[in-house]
Parts: sequence; C-alpha cells; structure tokens
Amino acid sequence: QVQFVESGGGLVQPGGSLRLSCAASGGIFRLYSVGWYRQAPGKQRELVAGINSGGWHTNYADSVKGRFTISRDNAKKTVYLQMNSLKPEDTAVYYCNTDPRYGNQLLDYWGQGTQVTVSS
Repeated sequence: QVQFVESGGGLVQPGGSLRLSCAASGGIFRLYSVGWYRQAPGKQRELVAGINSGGWHTNYADSVKGRFTISRDNAKKTVYLQMNSLKPEDTAVYYCNTDPRYGNQLLDYWGQGTQVTVSS
C-alpha cells in the first residue's frame, strides 16, 4: 500500500509561512485522496485539509480557510500544504494520510509527522 513521509515543519513566528511536503511511495498515488491532519498536545487529531485524487477538489477546516492551501503533483507523488499567516494555535504535529471523505480507506500507519511550532 501507499506510504507517506512528511517534511517541512519548523519553528516560525506568528504571521510566518511554511510549506509542508508529503512524499508518497508504493501504491498508485494518483488514485488516492490525501489529507493533512494535525494533533496538538492534549488535543484530538483533526483533519485540516484534503484533496481528491485528481487534485481538482479541495476542502479545509474552518480554522485554516484562507490561510492554508493544499495541492498535489501526481508526477512527483507529492502533496503540499502551504501555510500562511500562521498563528500560535496552528502549533501541532502535522501528518498526512488518505482522506476518507473521498472514499479511500484511512491507512492504519501514522508516520512521525512533522512538527510545526508558531511562537515569538
């Protein structure tokens, strides 16, 4: 099955930007919807952005609309999350997985994710 590896996180000041990458291997990447999830300490994991297999439809949690943009390059087998105007409440570990809203099965393996910390 497909596997995802996240990268691109880091420490940024409020209002800053980061671009996360989710690199896929295995499976048939172009058939998978992909979502970006995040989990802050003591909080439940939430789905913040998703993109369908063809890349023509996206959706976002209300908390990130207008600030985050998800995109994909099927030739490179990579999904991106451009994060602008970052806020302290965006601090979390960010993961990618399939997006079950498009009918794909959520993978049972969650990787290490990539840490995003927004602070002065």
